[in-house]
Amino acid sequence: MRFLVRLVVNAAAVFLAANLVPGIAVTGFGIALLAGLLLGLVNAVIKPILFVLTLPFTIVTLGLFIFVVNAICLALVAWLVPGFTISGFWAALFGAIVISLVSWLLNAVVSDDDRREMRRARP
Repeated sequence: MRFLVRLVVNAAAVFLAANLVPGIAVTGFGIALLAGLLLGLVNAVIKPILFVLTLPFTIVTLGLFIFVVNAICLALVAWLVPGFTISGFWAALFGAIVISLVSWLLNAVVSDDDRREMRRARP
């Protein structure tokens, strides 16, 4: 169940970024679901590798290079998913920021609901 919730949260974040950031386009919510699924996989597998490889840049920039790593991951997803396009680096960067913020907010709301349910379930 948690996986499905996170998938829908990622899809909603991608869809919202496509509507807010010029240069990002998604043809429908089904494509946004696919992009959300692939973004979750890329963030789980490729992002840690990129993080380790770019650690010196991340340290020198006091962590700001993480936004570039997120933009690279988002651009990779756009390259893999037909119907999800990003027109350039700045669109990918701002889209990654929007997706990160929206995912963070929605996951906080969902996880708070999960915690409340767990508290009610305990005797």
